[in-house]
Amino acid sequence: MTAAAPEPSWTEDAVDAAGGPDVLLTDAALGITNRLRPDGSLLRLAAGLARRPALVGRQAAALGAELGRIAAGRSALMPAPRDRRFADPAWAGNALLRRSVQAYLAASRSAEALLAGTELGWRDDTRLKFLLGNLVAAAAPSNNPLLSPAAWKALIDTGGGSALNGLRAFATDLAAPPRVPSMVTADAFEVGQDLAVTPGGVVQSAEQFELIQYQPTTEAVHRYPLLIVPPMINKYYIVDLAPGRSLVEYLVGQGHQVFVMSWRNPDARHRDWNLDTYGGAIVAALDAARAISGEPKASVLALCSGGITAAMVAAHLHVAGRLGELASLGLGVTMLDQAQAGTAGAVIDEKTAAAAMAVSSARGYLDGAALAEVFAWLRPEDLIWNYWVNNYLQGRPPPPFDILYWNADTTRLPAALHHDFIRLGLANALTTPEAATMLGSPVDLSKVDVDAYVIAGVADHLCPWQSCYRTTQLLGGPVKFVLSTSGHIAAMVNPPDNRKAAFQTASSNPADPEAFLAAAHMEPGSWWLDYSSWLGERSGGQKKSPAQPGRKGYPVQSAAPGAYVHDH
Repeated sequence: MTAAAPEPSWTEDAVDAAGGPDVLLTDAALGITNRLRPDGSLLRLAAGLARRPALVGRQAAALGAELGRIAAGRSALMPAPRDRRFADPAWAGNALLRRSVQAYLAASRSAEALLAGTELGWRDDTRLKFLLGNLVAAAAPSNNPLLSPAAWKALIDTGGGSALNGLRAFATDLAAPPRVPSMVTADAFEVGQDLAVTPGGVVQSAEQFELIQYQPTTEAVHRYPLLIVPPMINKYYIVDLAPGRSLVEYLVGQGHQVFVMSWRNPDARHRDWNLDTYGGAIVAALDAARAISGEPKASVLALCSGGITAAMVAAHLHVAGRLGELASLGLGVTMLDQAQAGTAGAVIDEKTAAAAMAVSSARGYLDGAALAEVFAWLRPEDLIWNYWVNNYLQGRPPPPFDILYWNADTTRLPAALHHDFIRLGLANALTTPEAATMLGSPVDLSKVDVDAYVIAGVADHLCPWQSCYRTTQLLGGPVKFVLSTSGHIAAMVNPPDNRKAAFQTASSNPADPEAFLAAAHMEPGSWWLDYSSWLGERSGGQKKSPAQPGRKGYPVQSAAPGAYVHDH
């Protein structure tokens, strides 16, 4: 199976929206109903509307007038040209369908105007936008099997077979978490056959992780190795997808010595693994990478929650007098400053956090499937309703995409780590020197004065780029900030042959993200090339490539991708 783009163009939006749900740690433990029940926010919305009768009157009058024009066939209201939900000509050509779309658009516009006009605070506004967005997305006529032209055409073309296939898919998806439409079939890819196939070997096996070293493909390699730290709630192979779309494959081809941590999928037995446990694992992996390469330094590239932990480890290394062992620090779609952290952060408060921690304490872990469910509802049009139409109304299997397969291959998060991340976010502790600790050391990110490369996605709704940008103000050394195209994960999977790839960067990092944006220049192409060049300049020159992975004391135990990646 390949990762070639399938025929339906809407699936590209799903790939762009896809992202490991490793920041949705609070309400995910409580279920999606917690997100869809904003409680006090709804009461404050009602109070705000009661104080603005003129606003309510204007919107009611405008909606009534528009509905009158729709009924009379005189409305000029039309969906946006890029709205694929209503791309079928029947939506415009059939009088009933056209009126249903126009009424839907008119009602949605009025509801959004009412919410905007109430001028609520950031937290209430974000919560209610999430609720309203889901209601608006669900109410689209395109989701209605009695109205959908796509459903009727499939029913006729298949002699009723599409309805049977759709019902079967619906029942299958409801039978087990995450209970949302499948974005990829379980047999679309096979790890070790289609994905995670870059040659290498497991050179260290610990309780929490396997360390994979990749086979060099160049005659010479950069002296200082690179350790990639993936998120704790996802499988590592987001950095080693299908050939041609693998960051590991690309960096190895550029002469870098690449190591990757493959985290174990924990269960209730590992409930006590916390930030210190995972931080200690990163230190052990760094030590192994330096020992195997025979070099005094190694670089780190860490993603999402892996980036949070790696940054804290760097602060610990400073306290321990070992920061000189770190050649550079790369952070991908990582929020160290979690103030106003987007939709994911808007639901976090003390009461909700306590309830979420109680749930994971009882189980011993936070289930990745629960995180995936909440994540899907953050982008319902892309990750729910497009698949509703494709899988259920048309009875078709979802097209194969490697990112979406990885996104569905969830893992668990130990209860103690879940609690630590929640407390870290509630206190926004990494923005205050010594408010958090790692391995007994007070964390002060301003003391991390190694060269850093920070990547964010301009369309990232989980880790907004402005929040990622604030890392430039926290770290103590020179920081190159790169604003990539796309969303949370698609921004990271950015191979050089991606014709749409581009990134923005600037010569300095002013405190205001908008000032950075005003000063930034656009670079065509993938940031992978830029990072490889930047990393090479900080990798101690070159030497002859080792013949094979491992060395004395670190023999190859098994071929990549190892065993932990197959744990479910």
